[in-house]
This record gives sequence, structure tokens and C-alpha cells, in this order.
Amino acid sequence: MEPSWRARNPIPAALLRPSKWLPLYEEFVTKNASSVSQVESALRSLTYIIPGRYRDSEISSECVHSGVQLLSLYHDSLVSRVISRLPSTIPRPTPSPHARYTKYWTSHSSLYQRIALALQMIQYTELLWEMAARRRGEKVRWRVIVLIEAAKAICRLLLLRLTNSRPLVSPPLPEREVDPRSLEEEDSSDWNGMQTPVSERSSDLCWTMPRTGLSLPSLPNVDDLSNYLISKVLTADDIKPPKTLLHRITGQGQFAEILYILRPVVYALMLQRYCKDRRSWKPWLIGFGMEYGCRQLAKADLRDRVAGGLRGLTGLEREELRKRGWAMGWWSMRGAFYENITKSWLKSLTGKMRGKPLLDLVGSVIEDYEYLWDSYYFSTTTL
Repeated sequence: MEPSWRARNPIPAALLRPSKWLPLYEEFVTKNASSVSQVESALRSLTYIIPGRYRDSEISSECVHSGVQLLSLYHDSLVSRVISRLPSTIPRPTPSPHARYTKYWTSHSSLYQRIALALQMIQYTELLWEMAARRRGEKVRWRVIVLIEAAKAICRLLLLRLTNSRPLVSPPLPEREVDPRSLEEEDSSDWNGMQTPVSERSSDLCWTMPRTGLSLPSLPNVDDLSNYLISKVLTADDIKPPKTLLHRITGQGQFAEILYILRPVVYALMLQRYCKDRRSWKPWLIGFGMEYGCRQLAKADLRDRVAGGLRGLTGLEREELRKRGWAMGWWSMRGAFYENITKSWLKSLTGKMRGKPLLDLVGSVIEDYEYLWDSYYFSTTTL
């Protein structure tokens, strides 16, 4: 009998071990971080146009979307690990306040890191869990929804405790902001980014300090002096310790934050109770009222407690307030507001787009997503 292809071309046993492939994969990701990010974005964009076009396509597209999001978490940890191992002589761009704050807590508290990671994983897979539960019936679906919201609320309450009663940030983990390969390339070039071979560099371009071994960069070009100086300016947030980028909350502010964390659980329980009457305004009014009340209480507490009122907030606090304000716009796509107002408005809008170039494509995408908004709770959640 003629031997098979595998017998004639045996694969080395070392290559079949995951421990051998994993370092190669990690090295590829860290050396091609920009390309990997582009591939992730392309896959996410693909999942946005799949729902509603094929039978059971929402589950397949959500599987891809959840998988990409979870893989991105792993890639973020790889890139962060590589950047932390780079020599101190390699200059790093100034991180965002969100990156400084979340990196501080993940590096100083392993429990914070594990809980934040669990919270992110639940958020990335919650819609997929709901889709799977929906096949078992509406009762099972709503039980899964309430269970997921309760699990997320517990994680957020623990994070609130671990950060000494500081408001939550979204996302709770640092995001990928820097490509480690670009840092190494910038370090091997001169100040304006033009590559200079080592053999052609002159000793007068930089001066090496004899005691520390560090080198001072050359002076910038006179034509670009203003941009150079602006890039070196430090703001008040840049010199603050990372954990002080968010003020601690007490009393009214802490009550508002806890209420904000528990709001999704209360709203899900109300929807479960009124699941047979989707046009009922009670769940929507209670959920929206809780979130709006929490926002007003938090703003009033900051106005009274922080020096300078709302003008004295840090950049991270203003950014988080802005995120929560924009997130309230999603209430127009939830519950009774969507069933009684938004749904009919979208149908009339897509009807006007039908038959018109380009607008017809936009209208068809909206129609495809109407199925998700009609059928799934987590398709419009923001917390």
C-alpha cells in the first residue's frame, strides 16, 4: 500500500505543540500591530452588514464579532506587554488620561484586572448568549438577560470598591494606542522622522551624557519650532498621579453611581415582567428616569464638592460624562419609545429612501438592523 502524504511528509512534533506556535503568533502580532488592527476593524465592519441578509445570519455574524472582540483583548495585552519591556531610552508618546488611569489600576491590583477582564468578556458576548437563549424560548431568554445584567452589576460594584469609590470608566481596561514597532522606528530616526543610517549619523547630532549614558536629542528645525514646543507642553492632568484623574465620590455621588450601576438590572426585570406588552411605557419611564436622575445627582455632587464646580473636573471626568450623555440617546431605540415612536419613523424614512441611488443601500442596511432592534435586548445596551 502506498504511504499517505502525512506518512511521506511527516510534520515535526515540535510544530504541533501549542507552546511552539504561541510565541510565533505573539511575535507576529507585536511586530504588525497596525496591520492586525486594520484586519480587526475590517472584520467588525463586515459583521455590521451581514445581519438580516441570510437565514440565521445574525448568530454567525455575532460569533465573528464576539470572536474578534475577544481576540482584540488578547492582542491589547500583548502590545501592552511589549511596550512595557522596551528600553527606557525609547521615547513614548503621552498616553491618554483613560490609558493612564486604567493602566495604573490594572498594574497595581490583579483583582481589578481580572474583574475588568471578566466584565469586558461578558459585554462582548452578551448578545451572542441572548441569541442562543432565544432558541430555548422567551422565558429562558429573559432569565439569561437578567442573569447577565446582574453579573455585570456585581463586577462594576466590585470595581467601584477596589478603586476606593471612584466612578467607573468605559472601558475599564486600557485600550491599544501605540504600535511598539513605530516606537522602535522613531527611536532609530532623527527628530523629524527621516531615517538616518547608523553609519551616516554624526556625533554632533546628539550628545551622550557620560554618567547615565542617555543622549540628548538635537535641536528642532527653526521652521517647526512652534509645533515642537506645543508638543512638549504639559497640562495639569499630565502631572497628576493616575489615580487622582477621577475624584472619589461620597454620599450623594456614591448613591448616584450605585444607582447607575443597578439601573440595567431594574430595567431588565421590568421588561421581563411586561414582556407580553412591549408598548407599555412603565419599564421605559423607570429605566430612563433612573439614568437621568443618576446623571443629575452626580453632576450636582461634583458641582458642590469639586473646587471650581464642573469647570474643575479633570479631562477624564469630562470625557466620561460626555460618553454617558451620548449613551442616553440610545433610549430612543429601546422599549416603548422604539415600539411607539422610533419604529414607525424608521419605516417611513426607509420607504422614502427606496429606489434612490446610495440612499437605497443605507435604507436596506437600516431595514436589516430592524430585526435586531425588534428581537434582542442587548442590541441597544450601552452599559
